[in-house]
Amino acid sequence: MSPELQYNIFVVIIYVFIFLFGATVGSFLNVCIYRLPKEESLIKSNSHCMKCGTPILKRDLIPIVSWCLLRGKCRACGEPISPRYTVVESLNAIGWVLIALKIDPLSGRLLYTLLCCLVYSALIVVFFMDWDTQLISTPVCIFIAALAIPEMIFCYGRGGVVVKSHIIGLFAASVPLLLVFLISKGKAMGLGDVYLMAGAGFFLGTSRILVALMFGIVIGAIAGLILKRINGESVFAFGPWLSLGILIAMIWGFDIASWYMNFTGLAEIVYGEGAVMQLPNDPYFPQLD
Repeated sequence: MSPELQYNIFVVIIYVFIFLFGATVGSFLNVCIYRLPKEESLIKSNSHCMKCGTPILKRDLIPIVSWCLLRGKCRACGEPISPRYTVVESLNAIGWVLIALKIDPLSGRLLYTLLCCLVYSALIVVFFMDWDTQLISTPVCIFIAALAIPEMIFCYGRGGVVVKSHIIGLFAASVPLLLVFLISKGKAMGLGDVYLMAGAGFFLGTSRILVALMFGIVIGAIAGLILKRINGESVFAFGPWLSLGILIAMIWGFDIASWYMNFTGLAEIVYGEGAVMQLPNDPYFPQLD
């Protein structure tokens, strides 16, 4: 067997492991989505059927596989089990693989890949929890913000400019949303949205959180019009669309910010005539914003 073939097999095994681990984490995300709004413990009580209350056997807790083998029904009572559980597990598993393919953990970016995967998982919780209950868990927002600490220390490691960018990012999107919340007295925006953008801003930094805010507002506006046309209601959860904006910014934020600065001429206004702005996609180099 040639060294190249051995390496390719090794890479395939790594990504299969990422998929399986992502699916396992996705199973825990289902627990978070269901229990966090009810302020229930995430670890003390066992999983059980929502219809009959029968504890779920360990062999029926295999992510994705168990739901398919049981044909989406409870083993004890035969009642249908929502496909949502498998959808969340699949989304997390596939998302982790795509993030890993984008960042390439085998090139020395293992920690940064893991941090981005964890942020993605947190965004899944925010998306479905807010969709169901119009609530965003504050601990989830704090979790996203906390991931910025190892990111700044171990991934960038270049000091002042990075720390400054992340601190500004903490307020760059959250403060405008807070003003909307105060002016509208909570009718147009919830505090959960403010906390989400604060946590994400601390992780993403200034340039990417502004990209996240822009895409979140645009996607949210479009989704709001569609939902209003379907059900006639103007009140809807904004967190899912902010989450999509954060995800877009986390993956393509530097490219989008650089393109915008150069396309609009802001790069020349800020940095001088003839300047071309190119924010680095490599997290091991400092941000230039």
